[in-house]
Amino acid sequence: SPRLVLHFESGGFLAFYNCRMHWCSSPRADPASDILSVEFHRGRALEALRSPDPICYTLLDQRYFSGLGNIIKNEILYLAKIHPLTQGSLLALSDLEHLLDCAVQFSSDWLRSKLCGKGLHPRIYQKEQCPLGHAVTKGTLGPPGGFKRLTWWCPHCQPEVLPGDENPSPVT
Repeated sequence: SPRLVLHFESGGFLAFYNCRMHWCSSPRADPASDILSVEFHRGRALEALRSPDPICYTLLDQRYFSGLGNIIKNEILYLAKIHPLTQGSLLALSDLEHLLDCAVQFSSDWLRSKLCGKGLHPRIYQKEQCPLGHAVTKGTLGPPGGFKRLTWWCPHCQPEVLPGDENPSPVT
């Protein structure tokens, strides 16, 4: 059942099913965290991505990536060939920069497509196979005690990097 439903005078409505709600006395969007803003602070985003947390948790942290949601998270991790549970601190800076480039490009394409009334076809989100024909894995991932999100990834195309692996990066 929905957590929040907004009804509009025109008769339409908007239902939120997977959302977290909390009271905020002064809501404010920080343009430095919006990847489509000219004020986006790439350095702050890269620093956040270098944390020891799984990369999929960090990408949904709205303090650094406002507006970046679950679909985009899945798609950009696939494009960057990064397993969602890989700790950001284990990835090479070049891989994190590539991930940010994928986030900006995919988000721009997504918005442009939406504004033209078209849909952007996902490569991995809600798929059974990746574009290369490998079986896709689906899991509910999220920080301990935090909100969990459905995540799709290809274990073949997005191998997990674990502490102590000889190659510190799946891309390079």
